[in-house]
Amino acid sequence: MMEIPFTKMHGLGNNYIYIDLFEYDLEEDILADLAKSVSNVNTGIGSDGLILIHPTEQADVGMRIFNKDGSEGQSCGNGLRCVAKYAYESGIVQEESFNIETRANIVEATVRVEESIVTEITINMGEPILRRSQIPMLGNDDPQVLQEPFIVNETQLEVTALSMGNPHAVFFVDRIEEAPLYEFGPIIEKDPLFPNGVNVEFIEVVSEDEINFRVWERGSGVTQACGTGACAAVVAAALNQKIQRNKEVLVHLQGGDLKIKWDDDGKVWMTGEAEIIASGVFYYSNV
Repeated sequence: MMEIPFTKMHGLGNNYIYIDLFEYDLEEDILADLAKSVSNVNTGIGSDGLILIHPTEQADVGMRIFNKDGSEGQSCGNGLRCVAKYAYESGIVQEESFNIETRANIVEATVRVEESIVTEITINMGEPILRRSQIPMLGNDDPQVLQEPFIVNETQLEVTALSMGNPHAVFFVDRIEEAPLYEFGPIIEKDPLFPNGVNVEFIEVVSEDEINFRVWERGSGVTQACGTGACAAVVAAALNQKIQRNKEVLVHLQGGDLKIKWDDDGKVWMTGEAEIIASGVFYYSNV
């Protein structure tokens, strides 16, 4: 039986179990099973997955993401904000701007601090990846995938696909309440066109500065929020000329709001909150 210290945090309801590897060591071969164990709402803690906060030579702090099914992800926008809050408040970093390394890339985080508490975090998520082969998505190596016909259960949809360090398939709907999230999400996630799987977003463009959003996350299913998905939604809307670039857009997720901007230099900026839920010790046995 292992006693593993943890902190549970959420970004707009997208909640993970965080383990500080600056203070504690874990063996690589238990990580997938540990993620499934802590995520289980009945026999574990209950979460959308596991995030490790770890030392790295490439940045000020590193982060690894494991989904609730044990698979490892590349990046997580809500996770990045939580890591930024934890890293500053726990003293891993002292400056209000610092770098975080993920499996996808290294991003810049800036925290807003009031009386030593991080109240808001802005992440420079970098440039979206638009080329089909780099998303990755099978088919002709197009420079962009915009409103391409996509058949799901004999229903024709139109997909705009891109990567924010992890793959996203974005679908526009007229009313977000009618988005076929539970019906189509798990099917699209594992569609053979996406060899690494894909996050699935349904979005309603309300105006040039407002989007309604729902998500089925790869490896986790329906979640309250997805930061990289919100970024992908804004990029997709701009690519399809439904909103303007270099303008902050308020994205309404089930768990709350994020402010997203795709600037003229190609960088995507995400601003939002992160919260600590609880901390304690998890008793883990992989026997």
